[in-house]
Amino acid sequence: MLLLISPDSVEEALACAEAAEHLDIVDVKKPDEGSLGANFPWVIREIRAAVPADKPVSATVGDVPYKPGTVAQAALGAAVSGATYIKVGLYGCGTPDQAIEVMRGVVRAVKDFRPDAFVVASGYADAHRIGCVNPLALPDIAHRSGADAAMLDTAVKDGTRLFDHVPPDACARFVQQAHAAGLLAALAGSVKREDLATLTRIGTDIVGVRGAVCEGGDRDTGRIQPRLVASFRAEMDRHAQEFAATTAAR
Repeated sequence: MLLLISPDSVEEALACAEAAEHLDIVDVKKPDEGSLGANFPWVIREIRAAVPADKPVSATVGDVPYKPGTVAQAALGAAVSGATYIKVGLYGCGTPDQAIEVMRGVVRAVKDFRPDAFVVASGYADAHRIGCVNPLALPDIAHRSGADAAMLDTAVKDGTRLFDHVPPDACARFVQQAHAAGLLAALAGSVKREDLATLTRIGTDIVGVRGAVCEGGDRDTGRIQPRLVASFRAEMDRHAQEFAATTAAR
């Protein structure tokens, strides 16, 4: 399971760089603009320069509307700015067909520029609260649009978490459907240490966190701390080892 950490500034990216051995992907976002709020192109560039070259940089394009051309341009902008993982929050898409149309535009725009870029179709576990596409449709949307991964996050940051809206058995189906389509499955949404055993067991490929590695556990006012990144990774590794041992003993 890969660990994706989301700094919101160059200062926080430097904290990620300090903890680079403990994380896999540095994800640029702007939390005050939403769950998958997009940051500025120059911030993406500066963060790309601040973290080790062997750590891929991911960038969110935003909680996007159903405007395929607008979103395609935004996604290309993120790629041009140095991101190799491009995440699109399908906030304004009410149907799978709308989401597929948006994501096909993103895939073409990004991969025409950089064929090895990694495109992530992101939905929301609490989709029922905002009226967007069903979260369990994301693997099929990602597959049919040519994306590389399907992701779930939460749209409303009010203390509720991923498993409060999509329980573990449904998340397991999400992961299975993604894998069956040849995609990676990414899960986020106020993920905490106590969720790691379940995330490991269901085969999650990428876990995205912010609050869990911020001082005080606060994604908005807390700052990412290298010691918390290292501690979170150690807990991930412990669960991975225990799961491997349990599986081998069967």
